[in-house]
Amino acid sequence: MLKDIEKIVLGKQTSDLTSAEKKVLTKARERRTVSTNAGEDFLAGATFGQRLADAIARVGGSWAFIIGFMLFLVAWVFLNTVLLATRALDPYPFIFLNLILSMLAAIQAPIIMMSQNRQTERDRFMAAKDYEINLKAEIEVLALHHKIDEQVLKELRETREQIDALRQAIEALSSRPSNS
Repeated sequence: MLKDIEKIVLGKQTSDLTSAEKKVLTKARERRTVSTNAGEDFLAGATFGQRLADAIARVGGSWAFIIGFMLFLVAWVFLNTVLLATRALDPYPFIFLNLILSMLAAIQAPIIMMSQNRQTERDRFMAAKDYEINLKAEIEVLALHHKIDEQVLKELRETREQIDALRQAIEALSSRPSNS
């Protein structure tokens, strides 16, 4: 039955199916689930560097980091202008602070871009998982339609047979001579 559905649903020969389509059809035949926790599946293949980039981007793109860094900047300026006015570590115009900020930006920007690239990969991975699940659902729905159609045809045949039997019984009764 699923062989018929393969041709109807996918409109392809078996040799033209993608690996995802073959995987879904195999699981459908075996009555196994296709869905898994896609987030865990994606993270399972992540390297240490990829997980580190995600963690840095998660921290660097948070309000806690922004507020904490603003407090650091205010403290730096306050320390070097008010408290240490005569012997400041980094007197105005804060050249050392500019160096620190430049180095932070130079390191943080590529890390955030790596994390964004991983997010794009994650989105593609999730889309592929969604496609597999939708394809299996479509196959299952078509299989159910096929079963229902077969059942309806079977019932129609049985009804036709009953009608034919009733006709024959009526003809047999009407052809018998009446005993009045």
